[in-house]
Amino acid sequence: MIITDKLAQLQTDALAEIAGVDDVKALNDVRVKLLGKKGPLTEVLRGMKDLTPEERPQVGEYANKVRDVLTDAIAKRQTILEAAALEAQLGQETLDVTLPGRAVKQGQPHVLQQIIEALEDQFLGMGYKIAEGPEVEEDRYNFEMMNLPKDHPARDMQDTFYITPEILMRTQTSPVQAREMEKHDFSKGPLKMISPGRVYRRDTDDATHSHQFHQVEGLVIDKHITMGDLKGTLLAVARQLFGEDHDIRLRPSYFPFTEPSVEVDVSWGPVDENTAPEDIDWIEVLGAGMVHPNVLEMAGIDSSVYGGFAFGLGPDRFAMLKYGVEDIRNFYLNDVRFLKQFNQKG
Repeated sequence: MIITDKLAQLQTDALAEIAGVDDVKALNDVRVKLLGKKGPLTEVLRGMKDLTPEERPQVGEYANKVRDVLTDAIAKRQTILEAAALEAQLGQETLDVTLPGRAVKQGQPHVLQQIIEALEDQFLGMGYKIAEGPEVEEDRYNFEMMNLPKDHPARDMQDTFYITPEILMRTQTSPVQAREMEKHDFSKGPLKMISPGRVYRRDTDDATHSHQFHQVEGLVIDKHITMGDLKGTLLAVARQLFGEDHDIRLRPSYFPFTEPSVEVDVSWGPVDENTAPEDIDWIEVLGAGMVHPNVLEMAGIDSSVYGGFAFGLGPDRFAMLKYGVEDIRNFYLNDVRFLKQFNQKG
């Protein structure tokens, strides 16, 4: 049959052409030319309309075998060409193993994260748990359950970023405490927690203020909790961060969510039993107090049975005091020259 002769000649010529291709791109062009819709194989098969019904199946089967042979030849040639190309590339990209190694610079936690992690380690060792919550918070948890109703004047001090009238960027991590108090089962033991995280307020950024900063708030709820428990806890925190030769003092203050409330100062400079009170310099570091009964009741806790203490501190403020940083904005500029001063490995 003339048509099968054409197919046989096409196979012979195509195999020779495939064998002579020397790069992958040219091989792809040959594949399209031979097996494409406008290729010679398709052109030969158009002559099948002139065949008898008995001849067509035989020619069709032969044509499929030719196509399979060419497809297989192209695939094998492509494997050979790709291997050759890789070998040539490896030959050009030799590695001199005698060159000295290059030290990889190792990063470290941000100085604020170092302060937070030191606090977390200390409180975990004291039996506290670490609790986190959403930064986009409900007004109910951020203010109302902290004894700050909608008309409370103390809200003005925490003017913040509202998304809707009832949804805002949290101004403190206290909402985490409210959520934990709601779900805690006191039949299984006291609630002892700290809640670290970012908070937001509409402050004008300057050397000591930022619209975004960090807080670590602590909460203990149990029976028979006293102000002495609070002072002992805060003294341990101060000495952990600033040194064993530091002391603290409590001054009366006001916070809506605690009663009584105190400001906590830490001594600046060594203090021992021979240091006269008038010779001690004090720096305010945090606020604290005994949890207000209203806060307990709003969380479903019987204030006649349970009590507790709460405190809140700023890792940013602690880092400024600990390392003598004068501008809080340095912590957020991502200047490596500044941050590498606080290398944990010295």
